Amino acid sequence: MKKAHAYILLLCTLILCGRAHARALAVTGVFASDSRIAYVGRSVVSQHTVSFDWSGTYVRFAFEGTELRLRCSDSGRDFFNVWIDREMSAEPDTVVVLSGDTVVTLYTDTRKRAKPAFHQVILQKRTEGEQGVMTLREVLVRGELMPALPTKERYMEFVGDSYTCGFGAENSVSTDAFSPATETATKSYAAIIARAFDADYVLVAHSGMGVCRNYNSKFAGRYMPDRYLQAFDTDTTVQWTPAEADQQPAITVVMLGGNDFSTGVTPQYEDFAAHYMQLLASIKGFYGQSHPVLCCTKKGNRQLADYVRRVTDECGLERVYFATCFEQLFHDDDRELGACSHPNYEAHRKMAHALLPYVATITGWEMPDKTLR
Repeated sequence: MKKAHAYILLLCTLILCGRAHARALAVTGVFASDSRIAYVGRSVVSQHTVSFDWSGTYVRFAFEGTELRLRCSDSGRDFFNVWIDREMSAEPDTVVVLSGDTVVTLYTDTRKRAKPAFHQVILQKRTEGEQGVMTLREVLVRGELMPALPTKERYMEFVGDSYTCGFGAENSVSTDAFSPATETATKSYAAIIARAFDADYVLVAHSGMGVCRNYNSKFAGRYMPDRYLQAFDTDTTVQWTPAEADQQPAITVVMLGGNDFSTGVTPQYEDFAAHYMQLLASIKGFYGQSHPVLCCTKKGNRQLADYVRRVTDECGLERVYFATCFEQLFHDDDRELGACSHPNYEAHRKMAHALLPYVATITGWEMPDKTLR
């Protein structure tokens, strides 16, 4: 009789534990606008959804459970990097492609009788705004959503064109055509510099955009100084204000001007300078006159370097600096160019190394003593 009672007691205990385990692993839905989710980069909240399209924008999630899924939509076909239980690096754990309305699984524990555990997941848009606008609607957690890690103490802003977007960075054939699959923001010089300083970062960049002239004179009348004011890369109607961001960047790095000189055309200095000063005025208007801006130029164009140096000398604004390290032999055009003769990852690493001393000196941050990845 005692054995029977013990068996019944054990059975009841197992049933209760099973029910408690089932409750712990129930799927809960959380609106994308929930404060426990951290967005880094320009994003726009509309009711309970959050949308963004700038290259390099990323989202941090934390949860205790066994599965994390997103209910979302993409207006085009975008590529995203995913890291699980680690910080961002040059190589993601996986890449997902999103298009239309979908539910995507970012993490799942496939083991039998998996126990809830704490996990952190980062999702980063690796392609540009012209590839699509991402709208996150709901986070589905088998377990409980937890507060994501807060924004890092250091925060940087980069303004640029295809170089800053990582256009073709995962390619190693300079004659290859562009493909969204080989573009990745995490392998750009900007992301590499931010990782070196353990900083979060925002990219405000679009391929082909110039200061006063876009590549091959495309989209005349709208240039990067205009786009810089936008909340979305592809939407001119929604303006951005820094009050919408969690914190102010410690420095803005600008790398623009290559497209102005494209296809054998040289812009007039007066026109170039007027538009560049417009951009500088907008940056200072966002963050204050004492906010530092580092203006850089790409390799191999000494006239562009001369233009930007003159602008920084003549703008009359405080804490505006100039850097050019990119002479013709700065990186190898045979081995370190990707799609459409753009820098690949190895060339981006060299660009990042060259700019580190400038960023460290301007911000007062200690120089990193590790190899950049």
